[in-house]
Amino acid sequence: MATYASEPAADAFIILVSFIGIFFALYQFSLVQRVKLVDSSNGSGNGAPLLTSLGIDTTKLMGIYEAIRVGADSFLRAEYTICMYFIGAFGIVVLILTSYIEEKWHFDEGALTAVAFVAGGVTSIISGLIGMKVAVYANARTTVCAAGGNPWTDAFNCAFRAGSVMGFALCGLSMLILYSLVHLFAFHFDEWDTKTSETLKLMEALSGYGLGGSSVALFGRVGGGIYTKAADVGADLAGKVVQGIPEDDPRNPATIADNVGDNVGDVAGMGSDLFGSFAEATCAALVVASASETLVSEGKWPGLMFPVTISAGGILVCLMVSFVATHIKPVKKEADIETVLKLQLGLTTLLLTGAIGLLACMFLPEEFILYRVDATSITFTPLRAWVCTCMGLWSGCLIGFITEYYTSHSYKPVREVSQACETGAATNIIYGLALGYKSAVLPVSLLSIVVYVSFYLGDMYGVSLAALGMLSNLSTCLAIDVYGPICDNAGGIAEMAELPEHVRDVTDALDAAGNTTAAIGKGFAIGSACLVGIALFGAFITRSQLTMTKVSLLEPMIFASVIFGAMIPYWFSAMTMKSVGQAANEMVKEVARQFREIPGLLEGTPGHAPPDHAKCIEISTDASLREMIAPAVLVMTTPLAFGILLGNAPVAGMLAGAIVSSIQMAISSSNTGGAWDNAKKYVEKGSVSIDGVVQGKGSELHKAAVVGDTVGDPLKDTSGPALNIVMKLMAILSLVFADFFLSINNGKGLLMLPH
Repeated sequence: MATYASEPAADAFIILVSFIGIFFALYQFSLVQRVKLVDSSNGSGNGAPLLTSLGIDTTKLMGIYEAIRVGADSFLRAEYTICMYFIGAFGIVVLILTSYIEEKWHFDEGALTAVAFVAGGVTSIISGLIGMKVAVYANARTTVCAAGGNPWTDAFNCAFRAGSVMGFALCGLSMLILYSLVHLFAFHFDEWDTKTSETLKLMEALSGYGLGGSSVALFGRVGGGIYTKAADVGADLAGKVVQGIPEDDPRNPATIADNVGDNVGDVAGMGSDLFGSFAEATCAALVVASASETLVSEGKWPGLMFPVTISAGGILVCLMVSFVATHIKPVKKEADIETVLKLQLGLTTLLLTGAIGLLACMFLPEEFILYRVDATSITFTPLRAWVCTCMGLWSGCLIGFITEYYTSHSYKPVREVSQACETGAATNIIYGLALGYKSAVLPVSLLSIVVYVSFYLGDMYGVSLAALGMLSNLSTCLAIDVYGPICDNAGGIAEMAELPEHVRDVTDALDAAGNTTAAIGKGFAIGSACLVGIALFGAFITRSQLTMTKVSLLEPMIFASVIFGAMIPYWFSAMTMKSVGQAANEMVKEVARQFREIPGLLEGTPGHAPPDHAKCIEISTDASLREMIAPAVLVMTTPLAFGILLGNAPVAGMLAGAIVSSIQMAISSSNTGGAWDNAKKYVEKGSVSIDGVVQGKGSELHKAAVVGDTVGDPLKDTSGPALNIVMKLMAILSLVFADFFLSINNGKGLLMLPH
């Protein structure tokens, strides 16, 4: 039976919602713009008086803001220049390899895949640029709001609205571009609605969009992660550990580079990462769905596009719920911050549960046939689609709150880590590592249940819907994620500009809540990456015509491939962490040199020469651009080498090992680093005492906590988050080149050719 929605209705719904997301992002940005940094008028912006009207000199604040803006712009310009060269060069590789199908050249199909790849890469760059520009634009404005007459409401709204700009712009823009590509490709494969083979070719060409997005995201995550952690670790070691000066102290030459890093790594890199997840999950669902003859014949265009409507529904729900944070239940005191942010996540999850059921009934036929990987078939229904999608949606919410439990100092695990600092840095490290390993138990168990249930109900199509369900409230999750770095920068600016204590109290509270939400966001990103990786794995199995007998652990080559694949995340993490260590070493030496050679800098003598921030920014920039190449080469060449030399089946084994290993490492690394960070903050709040003596800043216990935080920085912000892309990128790359691998000795690879 046909769907209730017609093809024009499906087009109108998806395109209209895409534009609604983009225009709402512009509206949110206009509200952020109302907060002024200069005394061009005697009024106030967004209810927050200008600092000059309060008798506070803004000269230093403006100088810091400008330095952060210039530093972030220069780094992204250099990084994205490299990315554009890569997109052009690898686009040619995509064109050539995807054109060779069944031992014949089909340059028309290869060209479509290459176009999709370029579009995905460019969209990823635009996503990162939008996020970074808005985050930098809003950081000083959040500081200004924190000094106003209504600091809690205005400062929170400024940061949250700026985060919403990226969330809604990214989701609306990426969905619009993807949907436009599907329509354009449908003109070439004009028999898609009568021939399943044509539908499959259409969707496989579209998968280049996900490959382009994840390729650029890898550079953004790795390059941005190395940049921010080289600066952060260097600033911490040279400042707090060696010299005993506070974090973000204006005397420390590395502080500007640290604040720049928050934007280029935690905002631009993270935005590209989650855009890649959206693009890949959608492509995986479309590839698997296109193999169902009954869905194509009975569901027609609306049924085939159901995965895209999930994202469209998410934009509408997130838009409505965003007003809860800014208008219906605004932040009025410090205790409200975390409550309001968690309410956003909870409400969007609840409302989307009903919205997804409605969309499934409207866009999917009453039943259709899906083929399992074991060649059997199942009857799929809108109810099953709703259950699979909601499994992903609710598991994402739960993983976020589980992550918060293990990384927030409001709960027992992090407080135990703080107390462990009493006996030194060694016990702090031991407790932190144990916490990270233990924190993987519940999320991984939850993901296992989601994968089993969704696979049982709908095979790989069910898994891909679960991935899209977890990403359905992406607009809100991105807004909450970007909120954190903006508040972190706002606090740093307040500290470096030496603003009054009450301003820093507000920015510190916003930053503390941002740390918690950042941890929740990392858990969400890791969980969604796992499901996306498995969905892409299923799409690769479908496209490669592999069966259970061909991919069996009893086969020596498959078992060996699984072991090798499980090693890739360790190799990748070793490369990225060593890069951070090398760059941080250079940073510490440079800061020490400036303290030694600039008279009066360390002592804070009046009239001393300013620190050379530009040199520290240059160190982080050069190191990140230099060191991001090798990890990218490792991740992108491994699937190609396996497919060309060994064939499709070993690629499947390698992907299985890499995905399973990556999810464990990503969760434990991110949570260990997050726990150490918040354990340090818990000590700095004066919440830990020994024999009745508070162990605050400067104490031996605090120094041990700082060491743990420093060790955890590359774990939670470089190697951990970057592993999200490892499992996704290897899988999407294998999917895009599946036909090419099949063309080499019938998918057995060059090494299996008869001698």
